[in-house]
Amino acid sequence: MSGSRECVKFKPVIPFFFFLFGLIIGSFLNVCITRIPEGLSVVSPASHCPRCLTPIKPYDNIPVLGWIFLRGKCRNCGLAISPMYPVIELVTGLLFLLTYYEFGLTVTAFKWLLFACLILILIVTDILYRLLPDAITWTGFGMGLAFATKIYPPYSSISDPLLLMRFRSFPRIPPVVFGVVDALLGAAVGAFFLWAAAMLYKLVRGREGMGMGDVKMMALVGAFLGVRGAFLTILFGTLLGSIIGIVLIFSLYLVGWKGKLAERAHRRGLGKLNVLRWTLASQYHLPLGTFLGIAALFVVYGFPYVMGRILV
Repeated sequence: MSGSRECVKFKPVIPFFFFLFGLIIGSFLNVCITRIPEGLSVVSPASHCPRCLTPIKPYDNIPVLGWIFLRGKCRNCGLAISPMYPVIELVTGLLFLLTYYEFGLTVTAFKWLLFACLILILIVTDILYRLLPDAITWTGFGMGLAFATKIYPPYSSISDPLLLMRFRSFPRIPPVVFGVVDALLGAAVGAFFLWAAAMLYKLVRGREGMGMGDVKMMALVGAFLGVRGAFLTILFGTLLGSIIGIVLIFSLYLVGWKGKLAERAHRRGLGKLNVLRWTLASQYHLPLGTFLGIAALFVVYGFPYVMGRILV
């Protein structure tokens, strides 16, 4: 009886430490987000204020709490510190907590923790810099293939059951081959779909619609999620991007985004004012990688739950 009570008391400790460790990792992800796009080392120098270059004290670098205690400003020069830092730390902590509840203390949980961290970096760098760094996409692609040799994806609810059934007809093939093939096909399918869409957009519109960074990102996603997961990521990502894109373009048009530029063009006889305003609003470049990243996290953490509720 006393042993069961100790077990009950111990259970909340594990999620707490998962969340705490996630906050710490989130602090490191902030370093990656700000330095990797600039080609800087994530190891040195130590964290410092970008204006006065004063190193940040360890007690000021506590995840989330450090930003709150400093009231969002540098202790030395008063430079405003972006709220992005505590938000990333908190989101990472919550993802770690969710991963524990979804996958427990397993190697699979470690796989999805790494995946979530990589995707989170790409989501934010695409928003801030419109950049999906090769250091993240290619590293993630390699990690996805490495995990495929240890964790056979079709045991996951996001893997392709048709691929599993087809390979099971060849019992002499080692199970590890199934995972590697699914990862390679997922990377190829995901990257090809994005590359084909980019080429079609350029052919129709006569300008670049997306960069090769999105293609490389889908190779990473496909290596982790397999064929089915890559397809679902593109489906949900493009749907989310289309909805937000339409809303954003209409909003920019209504608020008169770049209105002065449109008025100058109108005075020079380049077109009607409303048409020019709409043209400028529609030229706003949306970060597709951000939407793909959000969709990939949904495929891992949300889609199995939604399907489970539907099939019940």
